[in-house]
Formats: sequence, C-alpha cells, structure tokens
Amino acid sequence: MFRKVHIRLCLLCAGITIFILLAMSFGYLYISEQGLRSNHFISFQNDMNTVLSNLEQQTEITYKWLTRIEAGGKYRIRILDNGVPLHFSLSDSETERLLFEQAWEICTEDYPLTETTESYGVRHVEFPFSSSQNRQNDYYACAALSDRHGAELQILILSSLDPLEQQIRNQRILFLLLDVFAVAALSLFAWHFTKRLLMPLEESRIRQEQFVASASHELRTPLAAILSCASASEHALGEERCQFLNAIQSEGKRMSRLIDDMLLLARADQQSWDIRKKETETDTLLLDVYEAYEPLAREKSIRLSIQLPDTALSPCLCDPERIRQILGILIHNAVSYTPSGGQIRLTLSGDGHHTRFSVTDNGIGIPDAEKKRIFERFYRADQSRSEKGHFGLGLSIAAQILKAHGGRLTVEDTPGGGSTFILTLP
Repeated sequence: MFRKVHIRLCLLCAGITIFILLAMSFGYLYISEQGLRSNHFISFQNDMNTVLSNLEQQTEITYKWLTRIEAGGKYRIRILDNGVPLHFSLSDSETERLLFEQAWEICTEDYPLTETTESYGVRHVEFPFSSSQNRQNDYYACAALSDRHGAELQILILSSLDPLEQQIRNQRILFLLLDVFAVAALSLFAWHFTKRLLMPLEESRIRQEQFVASASHELRTPLAAILSCASASEHALGEERCQFLNAIQSEGKRMSRLIDDMLLLARADQQSWDIRKKETETDTLLLDVYEAYEPLAREKSIRLSIQLPDTALSPCLCDPERIRQILGILIHNAVSYTPSGGQIRLTLSGDGHHTRFSVTDNGIGIPDAEKKRIFERFYRADQSRSEKGHFGLGLSIAAQILKAHGGRLTVEDTPGGGSTFILTLP
C-alpha cells in the first residue's frame, strides 16, 4: 500500500515541480529570444546609420569602399544610380540580383520610404524579410534613397540572420540539456523526499500493528486463565472453588491494569494528558516515594536507600502525582529485576536549571543494543523480564509523562553492573 502511495506522491510532487520548471524555462527562453532579436535589429539599425552617414559624406563611391563593407561577409550591398546598378565582383550573381529585387519589392509595398524621416540627407528604412527562394533564410534589409548632385541613388543593404538563428539554436540546445538534467534531478529528489516523508507513517503503521498484536497476546493470557478457572469452578466445591474464584479475581485485576495502561498511552497519543502542574518540594516527594516502596524492597531482601542534596533545591513546577507514578514504575522494575541481597538507590540532584531523580540498581542490567528499545510499547528485553505482571508498558508510560512535562528519561549502566534511570525535569 505504501509503495503505491509513494509512487503516486512522487509523481505528483515531481509533476508539479517539473511543470513549474518547464513553464519558467520556456518563458525565460521566449523572453531571451525576443531580446536577442530586438537587440540584433537595433544593432543593425545603428550600423546602417553609420554606413549611410559615411556614404553621404563621401564625394564619390569607390569599389574599395563597397568591397570593404562586404568583405566581412556580414552585409551585402547593392546600389543603383538612376536605376542603373553599380556592379562589382562580390555582388553580381543572378541569385544576388533576384534576392535584392525581392527585398526592394517588399520595401516598396510594405515600407515606403516617403513615410520615413530624413537622417543625414538620406531617407532609409530597416525591415526584416524572408527570401521566397529559400524560406529558411531570413534577412534584415535597409533600403535608402539619396539625392547626390541631381542623381538619385537607390541603396539596398542585406544582413543574413544565420548567425542570430545559430545563436538561438545553441541557446535552445543549452536550455534543453539543462531542463533534462533538472527533470532528472527533481525526479530523483521527489523519489527520496516522498520516501522520507512517508517513512514515519510506515513506521507508525508497523508500530500500531505490533501494538495490536502484543495487546491481543497480553489480553489473551489472563482471559484464557479466567475462562479456564470459571469452567473448573463449576465442578469444584468448598476451598477449591474459592481458589478458582481468587484466581479469576487476580487475573481480572491484571487485565484491568493492562487496559488502564493502554488507555494512558492512547491519551498520550492524542496529547490529552491530565497534567496538573504546581510548585512541588522534590525532596519531600522523593521521601514519600521511598517510604511507600521500602517495605516492598525489604520483602525481597533488597536494600532501598535514598540520597538527598545537602542544600534544599528550589521547588519544581510539575505534577507530583505523575512524577510519583514514574518513580513507582522505575522502582517496581528495579525491585523485580534485582536479585535478593541487591541494592537500589534513589538520588535527587539539581543545577538550578534542571531537577534530576535517579533510580540506581545493581541488577541484571540492560545491553547497549536494547537501551533505546526498552521505551517501546510491549517491549521486554528477554524472557527473564517477561514475568507475570509486567506487560512492557511501564517505561513507555513514564517516557510519555516526562515528554508532557518537557523533560526526558534516560538510562545508563551502573558501575559494577545494573542500570541507572535518570529522570530530568526542567
């Protein structure tokens, strides 16, 4: 399911970004081409003004001057003196003649010189046109009329647009290559970005499935015991019947605790914790917890001790009942997994910015590879931690309560063996 969603989301993300990229690219390319054409035409007009100004200032037109204009291959020029062409070697072919005649005809029909202003005594106009012989060849043309000593000179200058078109083609190829590269890069980015985006959702789904499976397993065990005892009690009498009823009650309480823990975690997921913060004397709170759990530790022949700072700490803004709940979870775990004759130490410390409670035991300890996983729901490191009454939810609940307080719960190895859980509050 997530693979299909990943592919669709990737196509959507890549499609939108690629569409925007191509639209901007084509828009910029169009504007750039229009700018190139406009600048090229303006440059042609400026060159024509210079050429015609030089022509007007000359007393006579020489072949050397005409040859110099055409020698670079940028311009082709044709001059008629009272309708008689001035022939010279670079522009006397039949193809050239037809090309100039077509350009002059277009000028006469579409760009009459009578509508232009005078410049340096020469009337001229510049315009683009395409050759009818080869539609792929485009030109800029300048047609001019000049009166020189009673004689009328008809001047026509052509400039091929092949260099401009080649520049535009090169620019299009460059844009195409850049767009292909950008499309590939955006597609790759969209694939990894959407995969990373969906990763938390997929992990959440996996955790949810594991939670449901674990919860079903944990609920099935006491339920099977209740059904078995109920069935057996039908044929039991006296004291034996009471034993079955006590077992049913015990398993029912165990199931109730499990359901309560699951409801707590559900409220944590919905961020609907009932946290009632108030100024709390942390040393008094820790002493109360110590007194409550000292008998439990003594029953298992475990020494429970407490260590308070020499100077009283400032009151901490927290929910004291929730903090007691966390400390109770940690102490209960320590008592359960510390062998007889072991020790558990409760410590309170602070630095003015944070308040820290720590629960230290010298029990079986927790491997480094499992230190992060112990806060997962229904996780128990090994079978030795799977004794009846422990569902693997306590540390998850403790971590969620601390998260609601803006604090954190960490675990470290105790020197010489065991584990130390550190509860840090802001």
